[in-house]
Amino acid sequence: MSKRYFKLLQERGDLVKEQGSIFAIVDHEGREMSEAEKTRDDAIHARLIELAGDVEREERRREWERTVAAVPDADRITGMHDRAEDESWPTMGHFLQAVASAGTPGGQIDPRLYQAAGSGANTGVPSEAGFLVRRDFSTVLLDLAIQQSILAPLCLTIPIGAGADGIDLPYIDETSEADGSEYGGVVVYWRGEADTVAAKMPKFELHDLRLTELMGLAYATNRALRDATSLEAIFTAAFTSVMASKLDNAIYRADGVGKPLGMIHSTGPRVSQAARDGQLADTIVDGNISDMWMRVHTDSKPRGFWVYNSEATPQLDSMYVPAGTGGIPTRVVDYAPDGTYRIKGRPAREFKFCSALGDEGDIAFIDPSRYVLISKGGIEAAQSMHVRFIYGENTYRWLYPTNGRPAWRTAKTPRYGTMTTSTFVTLAAR
Repeated sequence: MSKRYFKLLQERGDLVKEQGSIFAIVDHEGREMSEAEKTRDDAIHARLIELAGDVEREERRREWERTVAAVPDADRITGMHDRAEDESWPTMGHFLQAVASAGTPGGQIDPRLYQAAGSGANTGVPSEAGFLVRRDFSTVLLDLAIQQSILAPLCLTIPIGAGADGIDLPYIDETSEADGSEYGGVVVYWRGEADTVAAKMPKFELHDLRLTELMGLAYATNRALRDATSLEAIFTAAFTSVMASKLDNAIYRADGVGKPLGMIHSTGPRVSQAARDGQLADTIVDGNISDMWMRVHTDSKPRGFWVYNSEATPQLDSMYVPAGTGGIPTRVVDYAPDGTYRIKGRPAREFKFCSALGDEGDIAFIDPSRYVLISKGGIEAAQSMHVRFIYGENTYRWLYPTNGRPAWRTAKTPRYGTMTTSTFVTLAAR
């Protein structure tokens, strides 16, 4: 590999990493990009476009050098080795072109697709399993998708190793925090001199969390397949955006059947706080916020945040606690220095997967650190020319093994009180 080619790839990798860091910081802080960040992101984007052209030119040169290399005298040949197997994929676009060629009748199969499975290059025959996107490409795809997701990067993520299809996740069977019930039955005493105590052991259970697959389909015309640079750009943008949306929607509300169990689903530990007596339909009042805050577990209050449907914005804007004559009303919703909402002092953000106004889930308090997300390996890409043959298009299938569920099995009753609390609290339908 020439020094120039290596420098181009190194610079591209560094820029992608820097761009990802900018988005990760903005997403973690729950704010819009600053002007300086936007300017830097635009500069990175422009440079990446230039680098794509430079990399493609370098690849053309390298290919011409390889094809016109002198053929040695047959009498002097002592062995043969396909040097193409030693070359790395310059871009994901080139990899996708090779996958398309391998799946086309009469097409050539690039030897790099048959590298050892342990390196993350493939899983065998395309018709049986497909070709895995090379580890560095799949990592970039996953990283970008996770960065665009709101909830996934905040969850407790557990990687699943080779030879396993899930995890038996231990949890403590605790439904109450009263004496004798904490941690499923641990008891701690103040022991007087020479007194004895009764021993108890915590009660453990297991979450049987098995991997499922997030599958996506994408179509590429034969014309698009000719341009590796544009092919990579199209698939990267499409996959990362759609995958981020699917993950967020599932983590928030899915039913757990062939997909993750969502934070606010009724079969999980979420608490659904009832509306106030006589409350009008499709409304959110200050009393709802106080009632919901009461049901948030104490440990989650400094970690979690609020999510809400955009249709709730006018009601949040005008929400305050009335004061008596001459008093100053207290606002339930205030604003951070960057203009974002804060409810009860915690960040609040508009979330497109919240339910319609008036339905349960239109506003919720969530603590993603109490949600477990598992994943395994890279992204598998398989290709077929038959699905959309009459349209002159090739079909790509993407598989990402993952699953998730709340860490708690059920809501908990506090030591002193009767109202259950949880790490995920919703407002009931009204």
